[in-house]
Amino acid sequence: MAIAVASCWINAFASAGASRSSLSSQRLFSSPPISATRLVIPKATSKRQNPKRNQKESARKSSPEKEANIQKLSRRSRDEKYSNADDYSDTKSAEQQPQSTAFKSFGTQRKNAKGFMGNLKDQQGETTKIQDASFLNAVVKVYCTHTAPDYSLPWQKQRQYTSTGSAFMIGDGKLLTNAHCVEHNTQVKVKRRGDDTKYVAKVLAKGMECDIALLSVENEKFWKGAEPLQFGHLPRLQDPVTVVGYPLGGDTISVTKGVVSRIEVTSYAHGSAELLGIQIDAAINPGNSGGPAFNDQGECIGVAFQVYRSDDTENIGYVIPTTVVSHFLDDYERNEKYTGFPSLGILLQKLENPALRACLKVPSNEGVLVRRVEPTSGASNVLKEGDVIVSFDGVEVGSEGTVPFRSTERIAFRYLISQKFTGDIAEVGIIRSGAFMKVHTAMNPRVHLVPYHIEGGQPSYLIVAGLVFTPLSEPLIDEECEDSIGLKLLTKARYSMARFKGEQIVILSQVLANEVNIGYEDMSNEQVLKFNGTRIKNIHHLAHLVDSCTDKYLVFEFEDNYLAVLDREASSAASPCILKDYGIPSERSSDLLEPYVDPVGENQVIEHHDLGDSPVTNSDFGSDGLQWA
Repeated sequence: MAIAVASCWINAFASAGASRSSLSSQRLFSSPPISATRLVIPKATSKRQNPKRNQKESARKSSPEKEANIQKLSRRSRDEKYSNADDYSDTKSAEQQPQSTAFKSFGTQRKNAKGFMGNLKDQQGETTKIQDASFLNAVVKVYCTHTAPDYSLPWQKQRQYTSTGSAFMIGDGKLLTNAHCVEHNTQVKVKRRGDDTKYVAKVLAKGMECDIALLSVENEKFWKGAEPLQFGHLPRLQDPVTVVGYPLGGDTISVTKGVVSRIEVTSYAHGSAELLGIQIDAAINPGNSGGPAFNDQGECIGVAFQVYRSDDTENIGYVIPTTVVSHFLDDYERNEKYTGFPSLGILLQKLENPALRACLKVPSNEGVLVRRVEPTSGASNVLKEGDVIVSFDGVEVGSEGTVPFRSTERIAFRYLISQKFTGDIAEVGIIRSGAFMKVHTAMNPRVHLVPYHIEGGQPSYLIVAGLVFTPLSEPLIDEECEDSIGLKLLTKARYSMARFKGEQIVILSQVLANEVNIGYEDMSNEQVLKFNGTRIKNIHHLAHLVDSCTDKYLVFEFEDNYLAVLDREASSAASPCILKDYGIPSERSSDLLEPYVDPVGENQVIEHHDLGDSPVTNSDFGSDGLQWA
């Protein structure tokens, strides 16, 4: 939990006080920062402010003790350092800098540099060379209109806002950009360099985990004379890198240069995943999101997407490498959609201690200990608690959870897992009770009990006699503010795992006051556990139970045995009036109109787990030596 939230860098928010521009930006700025460091995603300016959000922030600041306790459980505590470049920017304009400083810098350079005019000519020549480079013409500016769902009022949308970002041509009539640049899009337009015409673009696929989106433009005029970029190999340390895009809302292209500082598994702020990332020292500013990074040969080596903000550091930006981009594109070609990066779904522990290795009968300094196996993972049928993983697809795993990477480097074990595709079979070498064996497991995306993003964009909801039920999600937690969600429910969201695919935490979001629900008006953000004695599996299951109920009363059981009882016939009669009074078009979301399919079977008993039975985190090995693979 040592890494910080990275809000992605599109042109959606010029300041932390600007509107709720995207999911990732809400996560970054919904509460005051815990520390002075964080990862930010570069975005542009938002054209409206959100009074509702400001009120929530003020309310949150009024109870610092409570918020401090809640923030310990927040995913934001481990991702605070990382933020989408578009959500946050410390960049100051030239007018804000003291004039004396600027003259002093120029004077010092002139005094200390012999042959200053000659150096200036060389710089001008180099600038002209870069400006005329053909690969710059493949970089375009993205204009997006976003309409995000209102998770507190799930039957409606929030007010639309606009943002700008960058993208680039990859051939076959397609463009590549960041997913956070086009999240909740209602309209996407692109404009080429040196052109004054905007063309409508279509979003073909969005990979929230890897923060990549694929666009297409059908108008042939847009592609006239276009030359797509060529992808290069993964760079090495100290290799020069050039970042190109349209930062700070400018209409002309911007070029910044630097070198590769580090290559390692990195926390992706927008997708809450950990994939390979390239750290560079070239400046990445709001609007650079989705823009390409080039090597000296003019080849694209990645996509700019986030930056590290800290009082002690500067110019630490991150680029999505071509290995991750290629995985995304290959996944789209295979399945005609994005299916995600797979996971083993196991909790690991380092085996550095010799006594621990001896106790587990591990003969050498290798392997990692399996502490938990998620019930929804493919490995749940082949791996057990207490197994020691010593190899993955023939690659030896070290006692610190690392594997060889290139010639003289090592990288986190998760890197090998991220190279697999959904449905692939992986060979895992394990030591079980002192005996070495090889097992095979299917690779599938991880199932989150509380999702970070809502598929389809609109949350599910069910209204029963004014009681509004909806699944718990990270966007809802951010919108409602963590302190209003409550410590116990937030603990479940952070420290519980799905027992089967399709499981949800269903909460009573609010109560729309009416005579039929007198006495329950003050209830909000309470988890509903049972309906008429039946444990609830998800919101679709709750809707099915309500529809098929023939009892006189509707009995909802919440935490701590709190009951809400409604007369069934009176509830049915009052529902149309309630919907009319509150201007709600329907008593349920469209997905709940479909026939209910039980994910585990009607008669199967689901084992109940206590709170905190398994910490769920994507963070790297921390002080406790634990890690999710």
